[in-house]
Amino acid sequence: IAEAQKKGKTCAFVRAEHALDPIYAAKLGVNVDDLLISQPDTGEQALEICDMLVRSNAVDVIIVDSVAALTPKAEIEGEMGDSHVGLQARLMSQALRKLTANIKNANCLCIFINQI
Repeated sequence: IAEAQKKGKTCAFVRAEHALDPIYAAKLGVNVDDLLISQPDTGEQALEICDMLVRSNAVDVIIVDSVAALTPKAEIEGEMGDSHVGLQARLMSQALRKLTANIKNANCLCIFINQI
């Protein structure tokens, strides 16, 4: 993000993990004041924000932190113990199919962070 900003690029950070430390980011050279930050409530909301940013052609770099935190709305609103087998995988698959063409047309870089 810092390097892209140095080159005049507009960057966005989708905080699905709710863990961005602005003080640490600033120490790494990120201009936090110029960074577009979104803190979505659901995985669907996060991916819709990404798609909207890509289609706007106003953003050059989008970081999604993290794939593991993209919790589907049905899981958030469901009861503890409910089975949601494959729900996140289907959400990601659908979103990436939709995003792929839009990213190519917008010449935008999207980085999805995940944990192992």
